Amino acid sequence: MRPSLSSAAFRNAALSVCAALAVTSDAQAQQASPAVNATSFDFTIANIMRGPEHYGREPQNVRWHANGQWLYFQWAPAGSAWNAPTATYRVRAAAGALPERVSEAHADSVAPLLADGVLNRAGTQRLVNSGGDLFLVGQRDLRVRALTRTVAVESNARFTADEQGVLFVQGGNAYRVDLVSGAVEQLTDIRSGPAPRDAERATGMRGALERQQRQLLDVIRDQDLQDSLQRVSRDAQRALRLPVVYLPAGERLVSLNVSPSARTAVVITASGGGFGGGGAAGGAAASAGQARATQVPNYVTGSGYTEEIPSRPKVGDATGRSRAWRLVLATGALQPLWVINGDSTRMSSQVRFVDWATDGSAAMLAAFTPDNKWRYLSTVGDTGRVRIVEALNDTAWVGGPCGGCMGFLPSGQVYFASEASGYAHLYRADRDGANKTALTSGNWEVERAELSADGKTFLLHTSEESPFVRHAYRMPVAGGARTKLTREHGGHSIVLSPDGKRFADVYSASNLPPELYVMAADGSGATRLTTSTSVAFRSRNWIKPAIVRIPASDGIEVPARIYRPEDLGAQPNGAAVIFVHGAGYLHNVHDFWSSYAREYMFNQLLASRGYVVLDIDYRASAGYGRDWRTAIYRWMGGRDLQDHVDASAWLGRTYNIDPERIGLYGGSYGGFMTLMALFTAPKSFGAGAALRSVTDWAHYNQGYTSNILNLPQTDTLAYRRSSPMFFAEGLEDPLLMAHGMVDTNVHFQDIVRLSQRLIELGKTNWELAVYPVEDHGFTRPDSWTDEYRRIFELFERTIGQPRGGR
Repeated sequence: MRPSLSSAAFRNAALSVCAALAVTSDAQAQQASPAVNATSFDFTIANIMRGPEHYGREPQNVRWHANGQWLYFQWAPAGSAWNAPTATYRVRAAAGALPERVSEAHADSVAPLLADGVLNRAGTQRLVNSGGDLFLVGQRDLRVRALTRTVAVESNARFTADEQGVLFVQGGNAYRVDLVSGAVEQLTDIRSGPAPRDAERATGMRGALERQQRQLLDVIRDQDLQDSLQRVSRDAQRALRLPVVYLPAGERLVSLNVSPSARTAVVITASGGGFGGGGAAGGAAASAGQARATQVPNYVTGSGYTEEIPSRPKVGDATGRSRAWRLVLATGALQPLWVINGDSTRMSSQVRFVDWATDGSAAMLAAFTPDNKWRYLSTVGDTGRVRIVEALNDTAWVGGPCGGCMGFLPSGQVYFASEASGYAHLYRADRDGANKTALTSGNWEVERAELSADGKTFLLHTSEESPFVRHAYRMPVAGGARTKLTREHGGHSIVLSPDGKRFADVYSASNLPPELYVMAADGSGATRLTTSTSVAFRSRNWIKPAIVRIPASDGIEVPARIYRPEDLGAQPNGAAVIFVHGAGYLHNVHDFWSSYAREYMFNQLLASRGYVVLDIDYRASAGYGRDWRTAIYRWMGGRDLQDHVDASAWLGRTYNIDPERIGLYGGSYGGFMTLMALFTAPKSFGAGAALRSVTDWAHYNQGYTSNILNLPQTDTLAYRRSSPMFFAEGLEDPLLMAHGMVDTNVHFQDIVRLSQRLIELGKTNWELAVYPVEDHGFTRPDSWTDEYRRIFELFERTIGQPRGGR
């Protein structure tokens, strides 16, 4: 976007587009509530909590039509009701164009022309998967040829090495379709084990009786001869068919990927019953057998009866392992692949197939050790030889952004993202790890990396300019100078047009929700194509919260958004509120639109009532590198909580706010942090609202928790010092807890157990609000309104008043 394109210009363009949209016949546009149709924004909790009716729905799954003239996306127009579903829209990529809803039949008919896929070497045909079927799309005439039309789902499609056929997987087996004749050939016959075995001769006393029967009776000898002849016939028939491949007993097929040479395949199998990837599975867990999943009771049902919703196991319960095999298609031989150094079991917590080299000479795999402290990237040659490209070790756990950014380069080298430098950056190397070269470097992170269709450039989304913005860049595959494609300050997510001469951009600023734009490849000529916000939302001057850096007790400066009363034309009331974002590893302090849109508005309402509001990217938040990400290893509620304690002290120094007049609120991980703050640092805070909170990490899931705290049966200290349940006796200040009763992520059981603990401790200054129909993420505006009314009233009657006025 042009630097001269100001925020005011954006708003004016939005009003013009909205006026045009108002005359369309889209039925969903008529579903707006009276509040949405108002000429000014009703700045109340009830209205704020209508959420997407005001700030709109972000254009999602943006795809270019193969002709480069149209953009398709999932969307709901401005003013749609809170529960209106999104639908498929299209808009011509030109100035003055208006989005139009398309029918399901139209969306289905053009789907192959929108899908990503694999180009042949000449660049004349693209192989795509659309709706579970395979298609060839001519890149010049855009003719679409259906290769499959089945009820089953086809996947893992690729051209054969000679490009005379297409390989794909259906129903757990591999197939090849001949592009000339259209004939389909099955390549594998994979079945669950164990393999059947012929009956064995008895031994001992029973064996002696059988031998005697054969010696004495012709009929028994005749039966034996007939069985032998049938067995020989079966073996002869089997030799004419595909070899049957039986998976090891107790293991199930995860993925099957056939080499372009059609000689071998990489097979991933798994055993056990884990939840999610990563994490350890010790002997104690394995001996426990199949994992036990929590059943979440649902009380408000159409039947009038309580019904159970199957949910997840708890961390440390029986967890799965996976491993990789090389399958020789001609013989059906399964060869185990040692993708983790020194692992004699050949098992890992997670193995993932990445890609085949174009000629099928090697495959790339990613594997994690059971404790998730090692990630091995390896290549497997056509002979089955495994070569390690990178063995990445982290004393905490391997993670970071761009985890799936890896694959083969046209040169035959591989590329991959790694936190080896302390920040997520892109590398390339030979297939054995030699000649490893950093393609990007610095104290910033690569968030997305996509190899262009011609294999000459990468499209990158990074935080190179600042941790508070996201821009897109083009970079040669050899590295070197990057060309910045986006211009406007904020957050960008772009999709290049088929010819690479333009790009679609979903852009947002901190006070401008995401909208779809199109512009030239150099970022010039920005044209806005959607307006998702309501007229009432745009009538209000939403502030851009300033970003401040708070000195922490360990010398680090911690970023935070700040909402000041004077920014809203209000007088300070001598109190402050800290909003604690959820997810732990999440980035929320930035100059683009927050995923916490309701909280963004609510924080401004608090500031308009005199509160100073902070929103902190505490330690473990995303966007600041490996050390920041892992600072909570073995102690959630340690360094991350200390950042909030330090923020409380900073509010005292900067705004002369008494710590007893500082409140906190947040959901999920933010709710957990609020509990830990009130239970373990009561002198730094005066009240808190903990929403859908984890109260005991031994009751959360495997994939997230075991990375950070290991296993509850092997690292009891980490779980004990990280779980609010063990510190409830420290509660001194008013506490509001709120939880959905059908929460399948953080189970309602969590808050029930903590409530019982508070009762047994004789605590009186707490309350629990329950929401019978809400899951982890609330959906209904009435639930949101009730919850945030309670939060506001809590602060008003506690920290909102001078200490003598309580």
